[in-house]
Amino acid sequence: MKVRASLKSLAKREGSIVVRRHGKIFVINKRNPRFKARQG
Repeated sequence: MKVRASLKSLAKREGSIVVRRHGKIFVINKRNPRFKARQG
């Protein structure tokens, strides 16, 4: 899981989903799990 200031480039990848949990924004990619990230 990477912590990034901007998730736009990760969110554009195919198979990725943008999710809000506990007030934080996460990107989860089921097809390629190494593209998991959290903002801020």
